[in-house]
Amino acid sequence: MEEGIKNRAILILSIFSIILLIGNISSCSNASRQKTARDKEMSTRLDLEEKMSKFNQQQADLEEKLKVQEKTLAEEKAASEVAKKALVQEQLANQSLKEELQKVTKLKEALEEDLKEALVNSKTAKQKK
Repeated sequence: MEEGIKNRAILILSIFSIILLIGNISSCSNASRQKTARDKEMSTRLDLEEKMSKFNQQQADLEEKLKVQEKTLAEEKAASEVAKKALVQEQLANQSLKEELQKVTKLKEALEEDLKEALVNSKTAKQKK
């Protein structure tokens, strides 16, 4: 009987050992899957952080370029305003010169007319003498 109890105890301990072994293997397998999943997640996070960093750098670069372009645009606008003012002044000067030229032309025509009349009067005065 003792031998039967020993055999039962050995059988129970063997079954218990097999259950613990299966549990241990299952636990190791589960831990391995979790580690793989964690590693994959870490890799994904690192990739996303790298992409985010690159994106932030690109954004900063684009903002800097935008500031430069805005400054250039402001300078171009200022230069355009100066050019417009100069053009308006030139147009006013040209208009004044045209008006002056018209006055001079009218005076010249009037002087030529007076000169013709003076010549005609001079010829008639000579003929009368």
